[in-house]
Amino acid sequence: MRWDRFFDDLEDQLASEWEAERAALDTEAERLRLSRVTLAERLALLCSRDTGPATVASFDLTDGTSLRATVTGLGADWVALAPAEGSAAAVIAPLAAITTVGMPHADLLRTARPAPPRSALADRLTFGFVLRDLVRRRAPVAVHLVSGRVLTGTIDRAGADHLDLALHEPGSPRRAHAVSGYRLVPFAAVSWIRADDVPTLT
Repeated sequence: MRWDRFFDDLEDQLASEWEAERAALDTEAERLRLSRVTLAERLALLCSRDTGPATVASFDLTDGTSLRATVTGLGADWVALAPAEGSAAAVIAPLAAITTVGMPHADLLRTARPAPPRSALADRLTFGFVLRDLVRRRAPVAVHLVSGRVLTGTIDRAGADHLDLALHEPGSPRRAHAVSGYRLVPFAAVSWIRADDVPTLT
């Protein structure tokens, strides 16, 4: 009987060691997976319609602005936000302009889960691409610079790394007589852009 107990103890000990080893491997695999997760992947889970109601998060941006908003779209290097206060404006911010994102702990954990694969199209939709859509729409915009300055007007052209902005009063259409000047703005100087009178970017 003592030998039976001895072998039972050995089996239990071996099973415990295997379980501990498997748990350690699972933990290490999860650490490795998390080490490869990008900010865009985590924001994609905030924007997913399959994970329940939209999460209102607080986005701190490089110009010192803090926006409470939901994520409505995501491109290769930018995020589209819908302000929580119900404004009809769409906000577009380069991912590099986000300094922190605040959200409830449950949502923070949810964004760390494996994200569904992003489409190849989403990875091709650059900041310049979405700005060229605003050029086509002739949408009035407010360009918030990292310096804290705000320029209002209409984007005339968007290049690979900069935009041309015709300055005019906010809310007014771009007319030659209303334009007070022009600015060439590098994308690196842009903290976020508010676009009025356009559908929410999704």
